[in-house]
Formats: sequence, C-alpha cells, structure tokens
Amino acid sequence: MNPVERPPASPEEVQAALARHGYLADEGLATAVFLALALQRPLLLEGEAGVGKTEVAKALARWTGGELVRLQCYEGIDVSQAVYEWDYSRQLLHLRAAEARGSATGQGFGPEVEDELYSERFLVRRPLLAAIAPVGASPGSPPPVLLVDEVDRSDDEFEAFLLEILSDYAVTVPELGTFRAAVPPVVVVTSNRTRDVHDALKRRCLYHWVEHPDFEREVAIVALRAPGVDEKLARQVAAAVERLRDLGLYKPPGVAETIVWAEALAALGRSELDEASVELTLGTVLKYREDAERVRGAGVGDLVRAAVGRASVG
Repeated sequence: MNPVERPPASPEEVQAALARHGYLADEGLATAVFLALALQRPLLLEGEAGVGKTEVAKALARWTGGELVRLQCYEGIDVSQAVYEWDYSRQLLHLRAAEARGSATGQGFGPEVEDELYSERFLVRRPLLAAIAPVGASPGSPPPVLLVDEVDRSDDEFEAFLLEILSDYAVTVPELGTFRAAVPPVVVVTSNRTRDVHDALKRRCLYHWVEHPDFEREVAIVALRAPGVDEKLARQVAAAVERLRDLGLYKPPGVAETIVWAEALAALGRSELDEASVELTLGTVLKYREDAERVRGAGVGDLVRAAVGRASVG
C-alpha cells in the first residue's frame, strides 16, 4: 500500500495493516498514525525506552513499501552526519587523475575540473537528505519512511535545524542548490524524554505518548513475535513483566525484553515459570545489577507465584 496513492480510510485500517506487518497497535496509536499519514505531518512518539516506538517506523516501512531511512541521534550530531557531506577522498583522487592527465598533455586542468569536484557524484547523502531526495526514486514509488530516533539525545541547535527541514522538506547544498521533496517522506520522530523536546518541534508534529501494553496485548505481542513459545509460558512471562514494572526499577523492562525472556525460557525447555529458571534468566529481562538485586530482595518466589496467578485468571 502506498499511502500517497491511497491514504488509509480509517484508524481501524491502519491498526489491521500494522498487525499484518508484525506490530499490534492500540486504538490511540493507530489513530495517531492514521492522522500522520492523512495530513502528511511528522509523528512524534514519546515514551519510556522499550515500549515499541522505533518499531512503529519499521512496521510502516514494511506496510507502505517505502525505504526505512534511520537517523540515530546522539549528543553532538551535526549536518555532516545527518544531512550530507562531500566524499573528500574521491574528490582528491579525481583531482590527482586530472592533474596526471594535464601533466601528460602539458595543458594542466581548467576550472571545469574544480566544478566537477562539487557535483552530485561526490555528494554523500546522509539520512535527512536521502529521505527528502532519494536517489533513483521513480514517480509513484512510495516515499521513504524517515525515522529520527531518540531526538532527545541531540542538542538544541540540531533540533532547531531539524525543525527547519521538517517545515519545508527541503535541504540546501550551497554548491548544488536546493533539494526539495516531490512527496514528503513519512516521518516518525521518537523521544525517550531524557529531556523535553522544544515546543516548536512539537507544534510541527502530531504527538502521541506510547504506554507499555496492557497484559492481554503484551501476551498477543509475544505470541506474534515469538510463535515458538508455549501460550501458558507467554502469559506467565507477560504477567511477571507487568509486576516487574510496578517495582520502581531503574530500567523497567520493555516489550523487547518480554519477548527475549520468553524465548530464552523456551530455549531452556521451560513451558512455565519456576523460581530457579527466573533466577537463571533475570539477565535477559533486567539490565542493571541494582534492579536484579531489588527483585531478589522482593522475593523471586513471590514474583513467580503472583505471575502464575495473574496468568491463570487473565
């Protein structure tokens, strides 16, 4: 499906399409995605790490057929990493080859060689430019899906620059001119809220806070993403993770950890939770020693009993 050619008719269509491509969205998220596609606006997803924000963009790319272009943000990211840079090594080789030709003929090289140095053949398109002006895109092809991941890790200057690009879907390369998107890319911006994203960027985007899934939806996600896991074990693992998130851990487990934990227990031949197995596999679901110690202090046996009881009643 190309959303440019035929926008989805309803949030329910979006929800069903994402499910077919491995992502179980709730009604609120499906509505946010529907509006982002219908209005051609960027979608800003905030929430704790591990709730599935990045997977939304991946599922969208699988659904629409557009290329997934990912920009991973970090402190100090600048234009050369995010937008474009020149391939200086190839430019230098080109210049040396021109000098060699000129020496052989006794003519040197003219200004046209210098002009060639700043042609598109030497332009390295980083994610933002690649999403706005993809190479080889044909008319009618689905637009790229641009994932700007963890924008809260970048600094204020980069966030302002990103806002400028998302306002016009255009990038200016001084030596070549302005590249403008024929069709805007589908844009998903994620934030773990390690700092507040500026209001100007939020105003440009549609916004949705992504929660951890409820119990039944998390069971369904495990069944979808880890089909080899026994249903009884999947329910008990989802129940255990639900309880872990209520313990005030430094890093509560996300959906990805739930899936890996269930797969790890299944790989060990377990079909249900038991205290010994949980002790052995805590490292698949908890990634800080302090969190593991807190769980042990609260009682692994109590965790297992509570999870088994919760799973049995749904």
